[in-house]
Amino acid sequence: MTRLLVTGASGMLGANLALLAQDMGYEVLGWTNSRPLVDAPFATRTVDFNNQQSLARAFEAAQPDALINCAAQANVDAAEKQPEAAYRINAEAAGELAKLAREAGVPMIHISTDAVFDGTQGNYKETDIPNPLNTYAKSKLAGEHAVAQANPEAAIARVVFYGWSLTGTRSLAEFFYNNLTARKPVNGFTDMFFSPLYVGHLAKALLEMLQKRLSGIYHVYSPESLSKYDFGVRLAHEFGLDANLIRPISARDSDLLTRRSLYLSMNTDKLQAALGKPLPNQNEGLRALHAHLDSGLRQKLLSFTH
Repeated sequence: MTRLLVTGASGMLGANLALLAQDMGYEVLGWTNSRPLVDAPFATRTVDFNNQQSLARAFEAAQPDALINCAAQANVDAAEKQPEAAYRINAEAAGELAKLAREAGVPMIHISTDAVFDGTQGNYKETDIPNPLNTYAKSKLAGEHAVAQANPEAAIARVVFYGWSLTGTRSLAEFFYNNLTARKPVNGFTDMFFSPLYVGHLAKALLEMLQKRLSGIYHVYSPESLSKYDFGVRLAHEFGLDANLIRPISARDSDLLTRRSLYLSMNTDKLQAALGKPLPNQNEGLRALHAHLDSGLRQKLLSFTH
C-alpha cells in the first residue's frame, strides 16, 4: 500500500484529495498547520511549517512513499497584508519539502496556481512567461522556482478549482450556492475568466499524475473557460436556483482589495496528452459537485472541524 503524505489537509483540495486517495486504497497521512482536523477518517498530524527543523523531523517520521504538497497561504488579501508569512509557506517551505522528497527518493507533486499569469492574453500554456500581479501570486511563483531547483523530478501542478470545503465558505461554488439557496442577490464578474476544475476531478488527475511519475509543470484545469458570472449562472441552473439573483458586474468597477488577473483561460493540451484522455468540462464538474452534495460529502467535510 502506498503511503501518501498530503500537506494542507485541512484545506479544500487537501481534504478532498485525502478522502479520494483513501477510497482508492492509499494509506493517507494528512498534515495540517493552523487548523487541526477532528475525527478525520485518515491519520493526521499538526506540523509547524514556519520551522525548517520541525518540517524535516515530521517528514522523516512520516516515511511517505509519495507527497502532494497542497499547503499554502491561499488567501489573496491576507498574503498582501503579511507577505513574509505568505513567502514562508508558499515558497520557502515548498522548497524544503522538495529537497526532503528528493533526498528520500519520494515522488512529489507541488500545487501552484493560475495566478502566476497576469491575465492579459489567455489560453496560457506551460511554456508562457509568468507575470504575477500580487503577493500571493508572486510567492506561488517563487515556490515553483524553489521546488524545481531543489527537486527537478517533482511535478508542479498549476490549478484553480471549486468544491465543498471544511468551512463551507472557501470556494466560488460555495459562495454562489450559499447565497442563492438563501435567495440573496450576489455579484458575478463578467470580465474575469478562469478554467476551474471540480476539486474531485482535480484530485483524481493529481493521483493519475503521481502514478505516471510525471515531472515538470502541468496545467491541471478544465479545458473549458468561462466568466465568473457565467459560472454562477450555470451553477444556479444545475441546482435549480434563481440565476436572476446574480448581478452581472465588471471586476474593474468593483472594490477588490487586491489586484487580480482577469483573463486566465488555460491550455491543458500537455496534461491531456500525458494522461491520454480529456479533462472534464464545466457541466461535468457541476454535475459532480451536485452528486457529492447529495451523497453527503459536504456534511462529512464540515464535520472534520466541529
